[in-house]
Amino acid sequence: MEGAVWLFRTGESMSKSAWHCNYRRRSYPARMNKRETAARSAADLELQRRIRELIAFKGGGHNENEVADVIENALKLLTDVQDTGDVRVIQTALRELRYSFRLFAPYAGTRKVTIFGSARTKSNKLEYRQAVEFGHKIVKAGFMVITGAGPGIMQAGHEGAGPENSFGMNIRLPWEQSANPVIREDKKLVTFKYFFTRKLIFIRHADAIVLFPGGFGTLDEGYEALTLMQTGKSQLMPLVLMDRPGGTYWKTWDRTVRDHLLRDKLISSEDLDLYQITDSADEAVRIITGFYRNFHSSRFVKDLLVIRLKTVPSANSIAALNRDFADIINGTPIKPIKPTPDEIEDRDNLDLARITFGFNRRDYGRLRQLIDVLNRL
Repeated sequence: MEGAVWLFRTGESMSKSAWHCNYRRRSYPARMNKRETAARSAADLELQRRIRELIAFKGGGHNENEVADVIENALKLLTDVQDTGDVRVIQTALRELRYSFRLFAPYAGTRKVTIFGSARTKSNKLEYRQAVEFGHKIVKAGFMVITGAGPGIMQAGHEGAGPENSFGMNIRLPWEQSANPVIREDKKLVTFKYFFTRKLIFIRHADAIVLFPGGFGTLDEGYEALTLMQTGKSQLMPLVLMDRPGGTYWKTWDRTVRDHLLRDKLISSEDLDLYQITDSADEAVRIITGFYRNFHSSRFVKDLLVIRLKTVPSANSIAALNRDFADIINGTPIKPIKPTPDEIEDRDNLDLARITFGFNRRDYGRLRQLIDVLNRL
């Protein structure tokens, strides 16, 4: 889903009609004989051997099997993708993601909040001052801040957090958006060519999202974050819609969602629990920190969802959870467990308590409700 819009033709590639004229359909024989199959298998094994030699020549490193697969797939571009523009999309996206992941790696132990909002908000506006206040208070609560590095709400978030607690994800635009002065000289600034790689980093490294009033971009970022959580394509996290005190921007949006999407059964009522609206920076901080009061993180291990917690629920609480959330349990009921072999192999938060169950992988709004109950126990 994400990135689909931007993976069409870019200005550096040929027109769509020209692309159709030049595209050559690869033909494969209907059936290969045993000799041809053996020759292809031998060639594949030789290629894999040479890739391993190349990795060893480079000195080895992290995730060698996965890197070998990336190299093998890159080589397939020589025959599978003829259009230069398409290859450049892959080339640039890989560079942007590799650099971004390296940049964030030293800060993996610190939770982060992504702030979205209008680049056009002036510093004398109430929303701007509110974003400064929120940035300052969420850093005091132990979080770092990620914004789009531009002016307006993005700069306000950085001003409140300070450059030492800020990341800037800038985007190259035709009118050459430059990074705001707070983050401009900081090493935690990345400038992206593509929106889809930038948006992936915004969500992947966030532990919470706060949206201030904004235009098409802000709404797009909000809808994508909601869609990714609703479909299980990202971790569940707090998503706070911040109105100015007494403002109605997000209240009006919420009314539209309820009057059209919910009333027409285009979403479920539980999906409304994926976001919360406030006009208070203090309340936004409470919503975010409250989400992690007991809940820590989750992951799937084969068919089971494992939820890591600071405190395991009592036996009576476990029984109540199984009763109240039976509609989303598929097979294995909710129960406490020790770290799974997969988690032990990955050294994945082994010091935390855990519960697990067979989640139906569909009703993520209800799963959010379950997490909220766990945080109140």
